[in-house]
Amino acid sequence: MKIEQRLFGTTPDGAAVTLFTLTNNHGNSVELIDRGATIVSVNVPDRDGKRANVNLGFAALDGYLQRHPYFGATVGRVCNRIAGGRFAIDGQEYRVAQNLGEHHLHGGLVAFDALMWTAEPIQTSWQVGVRMRLVSPDGDEGYPGTLDTTVEFTWNDDNELAYTFTAQTDAPTHLNLTNHAYWNLAGAGSGTVRDHQLTIAADRSLAVDDDLIPTGEQSELEGSVLDFREPRAIGDRIDQLPETKGYDHCYVLRGEPGELRSAAYAVDPASGRTMEVLTTQPCMQLYTGNHLSGQADAGGYGQHEAFCFETQHPPDAANQPAFASTRLDPGQTFRQSTVHRFDVV
Repeated sequence: MKIEQRLFGTTPDGAAVTLFTLTNNHGNSVELIDRGATIVSVNVPDRDGKRANVNLGFAALDGYLQRHPYFGATVGRVCNRIAGGRFAIDGQEYRVAQNLGEHHLHGGLVAFDALMWTAEPIQTSWQVGVRMRLVSPDGDEGYPGTLDTTVEFTWNDDNELAYTFTAQTDAPTHLNLTNHAYWNLAGAGSGTVRDHQLTIAADRSLAVDDDLIPTGEQSELEGSVLDFREPRAIGDRIDQLPETKGYDHCYVLRGEPGELRSAAYAVDPASGRTMEVLTTQPCMQLYTGNHLSGQADAGGYGQHEAFCFETQHPPDAANQPAFASTRLDPGQTFRQSTVHRFDVV
């Protein structure tokens, strides 16, 4: 296995962005950049041994410098939505950016996906990887506390891409980290993922209002358009969701949060590529690229040409006491892991 580094480009303020290429002993590879702690590509074989990149991204840095659809990015401090762009901690109200109508989305205006992380390669006898670190100051995007965050990406000979988030704070704050990779197992740019078959290890989803803000209730999946308890093609019922233009829903995963367990499984019947996702997180957002424009700002990718499995805590948990908490206090260590395991059938 090997790690290679090269200059990917320079930001307008002069920061050099490094592209890290992780290659296992089978010749399969993952590319990462230290801007946004971002997955750029994942190159794995189909059933005939032909490799393709199955992760949507940009070929050059310029694509990542504009407001792109969070392709492959580490999203924080709080991914997904915070209702009204506000929350309270111990009676004190905090206001964060309202960058989705009146609501807060994916950490704000200049969030973790748009910042430079410090990075160092790591290697053991059985995996290669990159450790990236970001210190977010008190008041960053309106969040309290100085937050010290690390994400460790690894790649091994079993074609497992894993990432582990850890973080500590010096004042009470909220934290909900995810990676926002977009997947097309037929290969990025090969068309829609409507034929991909998904299985999600969940019996319930979070009920939401018209703005996709959780109501606090949970809905049973059985018999609903959101039911992926058994393998089902994305396109089977996606057109029954005209309000959201597709899937953009949070699933409450089975099993014990904090334990690494299977969350979802995806198959592309045409290529035979598969991806199993395992996570310690309590929830997972399924998003089917409903707003990909097909324009340059989306890498030329169009609607439903990818799907996302965003492992996370519940959206708006900062305002929902009954949800798994996203509060982080001094002396605590946030730690969550997700694994993407690629194979073929």
